[in-house]
Amino acid sequence: MVGGLTSSLTDAIEAYTGLSPVAFFTILCLMFGVYKLVCGIFFVPDDFNSLRSSYIEQLRHSSSSSSPSVPIPEPVQLGDVTEEQLRAYDGSDPNKPLLMAIKSQIYNVSRSRMFYGPGGPYSLFAGRDASRALALLSFEPKDLTGNIEGLSSSELDTLQDWEDKFVEKYVKVGRIITGAKTDDSVNGDDAEENLEQFKEEPSALKQD
Repeated sequence: MVGGLTSSLTDAIEAYTGLSPVAFFTILCLMFGVYKLVCGIFFVPDDFNSLRSSYIEQLRHSSSSSSPSVPIPEPVQLGDVTEEQLRAYDGSDPNKPLLMAIKSQIYNVSRSRMFYGPGGPYSLFAGRDASRALALLSFEPKDLTGNIEGLSSSELDTLQDWEDKFVEKYVKVGRIITGAKTDDSVNGDDAEENLEQFKEEPSALKQD
């Protein structure tokens, strides 16, 4: 019976393909090998959507696993600053809080320094308004801007999701204004006073 099935299979292969069974299975194995090779070259293990889901889970984990015995100090309000002034809070100075902006609203992300601080996976967002990059789920330098003109409705929805998460998790400490709107009180004594207050915050801020 087995011999009959083998003979029938051999006849079918020759009838439909015009190839001998040996040639047919050789070609089949080669095609499978090429398929695996192409998948190995072009397959991307983490697309941006899964990256965002993973990031949100990491945020929840870091929040739940943080020690309740270490209080998080109430952040000092930075107020109105320019984009250039915000760059000073990118984590390069450990004595300053870690700040990031979405849609011109500045948030204190010091509690997630492992993500946004130097060496973290999202460190390039720190000290900037990263609205466009978040909407596009992009890590391209050209997208590290607060300019959201030309975004599609789905991209704006993505940005809104990010903003909702930041509002829920982080404290808003100021906003970005253009240089034309910056008056002497912002650029002068008031800004310097806010900076000094940030420097004097308890060391517990660094432990976040």
